Amino acid sequence: MPNKTRPLSPHLQVYRPQITSILSITHRATGVVLAFAALLLAYWLASAAYGPEAFARAQGVLESWFGRLVLFGFTFSLFYHMCNGIRHLGWDMLWGFEMPKLRITGAIVVIASLSLTVLSWLMAYGHVGKL
Repeated sequence: MPNKTRPLSPHLQVYRPQITSILSITHRATGVVLAFAALLLAYWLASAAYGPEAFARAQGVLESWFGRLVLFGFTFSLFYHMCNGIRHLGWDMLWGFEMPKLRITGAIVVIASLSLTVLSWLMAYGHVGKL
């Protein structure tokens, strides 16, 4: 008779999250977020095809504080997914599996993603003339 008190797998109550697992989950989540970003881009392009009123409505939504927050999140998701994808390419070449390198490259991915997001927004607003 099997022991019923022993868990069958490491449940969330027992499992201690590690940086590698958090980065992996974030990579998957940003992939899902990018799918929604593609839908938003399709909506924005379709609104331009429907005419000036529809496009003005879409622009109004995207230019609101909430719309900009969503776009900022999409931008971060794009850069995070890209940077972590580059990290995965290193793994495909069998580089970076040692724990110190995993932690360092994970930190580099997060810092690079945040930096690229902020830099791209500053460049975009600087180019447009708004900040």
